[in-house]
Amino acid sequence: MSTEVLSVRIRKELKREAEKLNINMRSVVEKALAEAIEQAKRKKLSEAINALLLEMRGVSEDEWVKKQHLY
Repeated sequence: MSTEVLSVRIRKELKREAEKLNINMRSVVEKALAEAIEQAKRKKLSEAINALLLEMRGVSEDEWVKKQHLY
């Protein structure tokens, strides 16, 4: 697995408290970033689905099925 360096500024008291409690900051940041990425992907997918549903307004199931048989 390759890695990259990420520089981020945080409040001193957060860093000191994390160190004092032996919190693996890299792990916390990676997990939070992975969760934020997953959330952003879900939001983007949801928006795409909603846009598609808007485009399909007024199309009956029969019309949709007929169009599928053309492909």
